[in-house]
Amino acid sequence: MLNRVRSAVAHLVSSGGASSPRPKSPDLPNATSVPPATPEEPKSPSARRGIGSGAPAKTVEARASFSRPTFLQLSPGGLRRADDHAGRLVQSPPDTGRRLPWSTGYAEVINAGKSRHNEDQACCEVVYVEGRRSIAGAPKEPSRGQGLCFYYWGLFDGHAGGGAAEMASRLLHRHIREQLRDLVEILQDPSPPPLCLPSTPGTPGSCDPSLLVGPQSCWSSQKDVTHESLIIGAIENAFQLMDEQMARERRGHQVEGGCCALVVVYLLGKVYVANAGDSRAIIVRNGEIIPMSREFTPETERQRLQLLGFLKPELLGGEFTHLEFPRRVQPKELGQRILYRDQNMTGWAYKKIELEDLRFPLVCGEGKKVRVYDLTQYEHCPDDVLVLGTDGLWDVTNDYEVAATVDRVLSTYEPNDSSRYTALAQALVLGSRGIPRDRGWRLPNNKLGSGDDISVFVIPLGGPGSYS
Repeated sequence: MLNRVRSAVAHLVSSGGASSPRPKSPDLPNATSVPPATPEEPKSPSARRGIGSGAPAKTVEARASFSRPTFLQLSPGGLRRADDHAGRLVQSPPDTGRRLPWSTGYAEVINAGKSRHNEDQACCEVVYVEGRRSIAGAPKEPSRGQGLCFYYWGLFDGHAGGGAAEMASRLLHRHIREQLRDLVEILQDPSPPPLCLPSTPGTPGSCDPSLLVGPQSCWSSQKDVTHESLIIGAIENAFQLMDEQMARERRGHQVEGGCCALVVVYLLGKVYVANAGDSRAIIVRNGEIIPMSREFTPETERQRLQLLGFLKPELLGGEFTHLEFPRRVQPKELGQRILYRDQNMTGWAYKKIELEDLRFPLVCGEGKKVRVYDLTQYEHCPDDVLVLGTDGLWDVTNDYEVAATVDRVLSTYEPNDSSRYTALAQALVLGSRGIPRDRGWRLPNNKLGSGDDISVFVIPLGGPGSYS
C-alpha cells in the first residue's frame, strides 16, 4: 500500500504515462543514507540477513518468508508454533520483567491459511535523534544532551508476501529519525520555525519579508507554520522515502509485495498517528472513542484518483510548480532552504530552492493524514489507551466492541499492574480470532472469526511515567 497507491497517482498525473519524479533536494537524504540492511539488534534466526545484504534471490525469499518481531524473543520452537495455522496460538512478549516502553501491550496470531506465513510485522522502539548542525549552519560537536528522543510503534500488514512489511518494520523509524535531525534545535526553540535556513555556513537564517511580496502578488501574508506541522512533514517525508526504498529493494532483490503501515510517534508531549492502508487506531478515553486514523484504500481514494486522471499534466504548461510554499518564492532565494510541502503532505519540511521552484505554485489535493493527540491537554487515567490493530482485528470487531473489551479486561486488573495491557491485547486478538469449530473459526455469536493475520498494540496514554 505504501508503494502501490503513490505509484498509481504518479502514473495518472504524469505525461505519457511515465511516473513523475519527486523533487530532489540534497537536504532530504536519499533513503540509502539509512543503513539498508543491518538491523539494530539481532532478530530471530530466520531473519538475520537484511534485505539489502546482497544475498541471492532464493536466500532473500527464504529469509523474508517468515520472521517475527524481535521483542517477542521467540525460540526456534516458538517460531514453529507461531507459524501453525491449525493451532493459531496467540503470541505476546514474555513476562520477564523487561517490558515494552510505556508497558505497552502486544499480541498477534497467524492467519487461518490465507497465506503461507504471517505477513504482519511490528516494531516498538525508543529512538534518539542527534541534531545534524546548528541553525546558523556552523558544524557542532555531537552531544547526547542536545538531541531529542521519540517513542515509536509500528504495525505493518504485508500484501502478497511479508518482505515489504519486514523491511518497513526495521527501517521506517530510521527514516523518521533522519528527517528529524535538521529540526532538533528548531523544535527545542519555543519561537516560530524560521521560514528559511541558510544554504552555507555564516549566511542569515531568515529572509527579509519586505523584499519578498510585490504589490501585484496574490500572497497577502505568510502562512503560519508550527513545530507540530514540521514533525508531521518529517513523518510524511519518511513514508515517502521508505516507499522509494521498497521499490528499489524489490527490484534489486526480487522481494515481492507491499504493505500497509500504521505508525505512532510520541514526541514533545504529542502523539502523532500516521496511516497508509486499512489498519486502524482508536483512543478509548473514559469510555469515549476517538478515531486516530483514516482507512486508506483504493475505494476511499477513488474520486481523487479519477480527478487526477482527468487533470492532464500538460495543462500546467511548464508555468507552475506542484509544490506549495508558505509564500511566493523569490529569485534572490535560490539556494536557500525554505519550508515547502508537496501534494502528499499536510505537514511542512525544508528544501533547497531551485530554479523550477520559482514558478507559480499550484496546489492539488491533499495526502494521507497524520493525526495528532496532545497528551498534555487531558489528565489520563490508567484505563485510557490507544489501540492499534491490523485489518484482521477490524474486519470482525468494531470500535464499540473494542471499547467494551477495554473496559471489561482492565477492570479486572489493579491500575498499577503493567501486565494489564498485554492481557488486553491478547483479549482483543482472541475476540477477533474466535475458536475452531467444524466450519472454521467462529465467534461466540457463531459468525466467522477473522481468518487473517491479527496484530494489536495497546498503548497506555499515561506516557513514559508509571501510574500510582
